[in-house]
Amino acid sequence: MDAIVKRQPLPPGASPEPAEPRPSRAEAEAAVRTLIRWAGDDPRREGLAETPQRVARAFEELFSGYRETPGEILDRVFEEVEGYGDAVLVRDIPFSSHCEHHMAPFIGCAHIAYYPSRGVVGLSKLARVVDAFARRLQTQEALTVQIAETIDEALRARGVAVMLEAEHLCMSMRGVRKLGAATITTQFTGVFKEDPAEQVRFLTLLRAGKA
Repeated sequence: MDAIVKRQPLPPGASPEPAEPRPSRAEAEAAVRTLIRWAGDDPRREGLAETPQRVARAFEELFSGYRETPGEILDRVFEEVEGYGDAVLVRDIPFSSHCEHHMAPFIGCAHIAYYPSRGVVGLSKLARVVDAFARRLQTQEALTVQIAETIDEALRARGVAVMLEAEHLCMSMRGVRKLGAATITTQFTGVFKEDPAEQVRFLTLLRAGKA
């Protein structure tokens, strides 16, 4: 059994450095064939003959976040906002990721709020930051922290609040098989962390307009 390597926490937005060189496409496809055989099927049969190639292409898309630097997504700040300094909230940002323990998907939505200090960022950029981190092997807890810290550092915000709600297929399709169970995680910085009333306001804004 390989030794477990515990790595130091990464700076916000950084991609982990692989311990070994990235395998070739041919090696990746060979690994998929091995898994198919291990599962009990024949990778040579018609329906599976091209599956290794498809899986390799799918992995390039599903885990494209390793090739992105999320902090750079927020490099343009709009300062001409007529003095606006109240909270900016974007809620119900859909995302999908894969848990690092079983490589099974977890799917949900992100809610992000921040208090600007030097301007605001394009709203779509917040969704792109979520995607950049979600398209990596993750835990929901780490994903929540990474999003909050990257926004906080890039925008120098007076405070950031992040909430993720997700269903984990490793829990609903295997193991205890509890379909529909939701996991909620939060991370607060700045005024949101210092003032519980701001956390209440964040939660109130999330519920506003919802039945």
